[in-house]
Amino acid sequence: MATAEKLKPPSAKHSKKVLYINGNILTTDQIFSVVDDLEVEVAVIEAVEQRIIASHKLLNKFVQDNRIIYGVNTSLGGFVNWLIPGEFAQELQENLISAVATNVGPYLDDRIVRASMLARLNSLARGHSAISLKNFNVLLKMYNAGIIPCIPSKGSLGASGDLGPLACIALVATGKWKAKYKGEILPGNEALSRANIKPMKLSYKEGLSLINGTSAMVGLASLLVEQTINLVKTYDAISCLTFESLKVKKKPFNPIVHRQKPHPGQQTTAENIWKLLEDSHMIVDEKEVEKLLQSYQTAKPTSTDAPIEDAYSIRCTPHIMGPIRDTLKTIKSTITNELNSSNDNPLVICESNDVFHNGHFHGQYISMAMDHLSICLTTLSNLSDRRIDRFMDKNHNNGLPAFLCKDKPGLRLGLMGGQFMATSLTAENRSLCHPVSIQSLTSTGDFQDIVSLGLVAARRAKELYDNTVYVIAFELMCGAQAAEIRNSKLLSKATKRAFDCVREIVPFLSTDQCLTDYLEKLAELIKNGKLLKEIESATGKISL
Repeated sequence: MATAEKLKPPSAKHSKKVLYINGNILTTDQIFSVVDDLEVEVAVIEAVEQRIIASHKLLNKFVQDNRIIYGVNTSLGGFVNWLIPGEFAQELQENLISAVATNVGPYLDDRIVRASMLARLNSLARGHSAISLKNFNVLLKMYNAGIIPCIPSKGSLGASGDLGPLACIALVATGKWKAKYKGEILPGNEALSRANIKPMKLSYKEGLSLINGTSAMVGLASLLVEQTINLVKTYDAISCLTFESLKVKKKPFNPIVHRQKPHPGQQTTAENIWKLLEDSHMIVDEKEVEKLLQSYQTAKPTSTDAPIEDAYSIRCTPHIMGPIRDTLKTIKSTITNELNSSNDNPLVICESNDVFHNGHFHGQYISMAMDHLSICLTTLSNLSDRRIDRFMDKNHNNGLPAFLCKDKPGLRLGLMGGQFMATSLTAENRSLCHPVSIQSLTSTGDFQDIVSLGLVAARRAKELYDNTVYVIAFELMCGAQAAEIRNSKLLSKATKRAFDCVREIVPFLSTDQCLTDYLEKLAELIKNGKLLKEIESATGKISL
């Protein structure tokens, strides 16, 4: 069986690192780690090649047997009732990819395009799509050569798959449209020529095999889920820096109490925070607060400056981040299943010696997963925004100056401007976070009468991710500013490492200045994983 195939190690002839795909075992973290690395060559083993060949041969046999097969000897979409003689096979497939390549807007990022290409290759490698091995290899060579088709980002319904985006890839593969190669945008035929690749010539179903699937939405989704997982891990450490510099109580994060509520994500969050704060000298011991409160022995109700509990945005962190963690695991599982699926129609399955018309191209799984991811990200920005407000408000920050403005308050505004940005982006996230997966409109003469809009949902989640990183970057800036006001030497080992990373970019803000460049650099520090790597080098891996 394909799932049990033993993938051979790189042979001596390969000077590059090799990632073998077989349609069953590709992971989201593999996609995340290889799409930027042109030194990683994607390859398939002989068993995969034989599956591809067998499916293609079986389709040709069905054609000879006069089987009526969608997209082979019938037209497509709203013209499904038209029969097409075999001599028009190439023209039909070429017309298909040309007709549906109608996306608009700015081009998708290079890494999203490469993730989409890799996802499509992996689906075709399952050997049920009836593409020829020769044409499969053209797409494989394009990926390995670093040819990046130009894909306008807007216009996919995500119902019959990502037709428009994948058609742009298919057009380049046939020597049309345009692509980026070695940093230059070229006509498709010239990009192929410079890479010494001969363009595809399409036969029965091959255009359909290239474009009829969820590979664009699942490629982007694979990148997003890994980015969000890294963000959540990083946020545990940023949370701890916030807790220390706001001088909150540590005891509510003790794993002992969280064992009484058996949600895995909640327990993991509490364990991470407890570990990261293990050697902190700034976090508050609840027993000390109890002793202080006991000194207020009076005969009547008395107001104090030392409440026994902290606000929900602090104390309920495991209960808020826990559902995000658990949801991310479900999202990742859904994306992985879709990534390792045959998601085009029809499928030619050799084991059954038959062709199956189906709806595997429909992107509802990914669309709903991206809606759930958007909820996670909006929740994260909500939480960070509330903590930022506590930093800014002298009534809620346990003795820090208002707006973290230590010197010349009133004449200076401190970090007030940064809160404008964070609150604006949080509000923007909340306005964006409406389900995309339910926004179906009928199309194609009522043939595609319920659509997923999966790529739209994924693009929306990407926008939410970018916004959320900026909000969290400002919380990180606030945490460092407040920690230095307190005494940064009292931080835990983990949060001191985070503090030092911030200070390499942002000085202690003793004058009012534009924060934009600092925030851009902090956001990149979070996105590229360097902050997480630095923190984990001090304390070990942070669990999801």
